[in-house]
Amino acid sequence: MPAPAGATARDLFQWLSYLQYPALLVALGYGAKAGWSLAMAGTDSGATVYDDFNYVLLYAGIGIGLSSLQDPTRTQNDVSRRVWQDPRKGRWMLVLLSFYTLTSMVAGLVGAYLADTTVVNQLSLGLVAFGLGMVGLLKTAIEMREHHRLDKQVASSSGGSQA
Repeated sequence: MPAPAGATARDLFQWLSYLQYPALLVALGYGAKAGWSLAMAGTDSGATVYDDFNYVLLYAGIGIGLSSLQDPTRTQNDVSRRVWQDPRKGRWMLVLLSFYTLTSMVAGLVGAYLADTTVVNQLSLGLVAFGLGMVGLLKTAIEMREHHRLDKQVASSSGGSQA
């Protein structure tokens, strides 16, 4: 489905960002499949469950990365708007996202380096893919915070720059 003739690049990327939802649904499907396999077969289906967990990480990373294509001047919902308008909540959200990003990437890289088995190596690379998706989300979150902070909007609209 092509973008409308008057659409800007920003509109196109906003439209493409909605591809995050199918990717996240696929990740959810693999997560449910892994849970079902564990519940039904116990430990007999270990390799299949690990493959499914790897796919969860890969598709979640892709979906989260696609979310970074959204327009940072728009918020998706009221909760998001309230978080990014409040400087304190926004700062805590950025700290939390940074922690998740760094933790998943470091754990993935260390795991891949120290892996003795293919299963651990694949899960580690899945964590790296998830972390890379989180980097895109973190970039978008920083931009959203800059666009929506009420304290910055009040300061910039109250009479120009102050040196």
